[in-house]
Amino acid sequence: MTTKKKQILCVGLVCLDVINVVDKFPVEDTDTRFITDDFESRDINISNIVWQQAGITPSACCIVNLSSGSRTVIVSDMNLCDVTSNDFRKIDLSLYQWIHWEGRNASEQVAMIQQVEQYNATVSAELRITTSVEIEKTREELYQLFGHGDFVFISKDVARHFGFNSASEAVKGLYNRVKPGAYLICAWAEQGADAMGPDGVFHSNAFPPEKLVDTLGAGDTFIAAVLFSLYNGKCIQESLIFGCQIAGRKCGIQGYDGIV
Repeated sequence: MTTKKKQILCVGLVCLDVINVVDKFPVEDTDTRFITDDFESRDINISNIVWQQAGITPSACCIVNLSSGSRTVIVSDMNLCDVTSNDFRKIDLSLYQWIHWEGRNASEQVAMIQQVEQYNATVSAELRITTSVEIEKTREELYQLFGHGDFVFISKDVARHFGFNSASEAVKGLYNRVKPGAYLICAWAEQGADAMGPDGVFHSNAFPPEKLVDTLGAGDTFIAAVLFSLYNGKCIQESLIFGCQIAGRKCGIQGYDGIV
């Protein structure tokens, strides 16, 4: 009898992107993605979505420059509440092998991670949940997440905020903030990505496309690809390379559907 593989749970906030592709100047909105339909069409389980009674789903108007692949993002934040630790308490943790947090309401998210740690203490090693966090924004509250998560992803902006000028400098300089045995990972666009863990320092070069088309979401694509690779049993070095390859592939196409 085959055993169904457990899933990856992602904890964060969903934003509706309205994307404009322009040569030089913004034009009227041409593409609107409706969130639940978008998830379901890609076979993403949305049964644990927390439906809020107040607020409106945040949206972002994304202007992509065809000549350079760069983008301008204008965000409309409708004061939608973030997922709380009480919301998270309703989750059946036994369904998941990996849980990833997008750093937002960090104090609540630390409480969620502690729930996972308590769960892990009650099960055998093979049933324990791996945790990862992303620290993207330069907000002081988020920095408490450094000490939580088996894998900690930091952005170039965060690295620069702490005075580092490369991914290699950042993972070495900030590694003392993560918990013992964890990995710290930083991607740096065309310079590739670096990681540091209990078994050393790792690097992957970037894999730029022949033509830069659309960089929107490249960072999220990198994290998703690294998680996918690690989840499927690859080592950190292989996963860094895979993450950079898939992120590079994404930069060479419009949107995400052509990545596969």
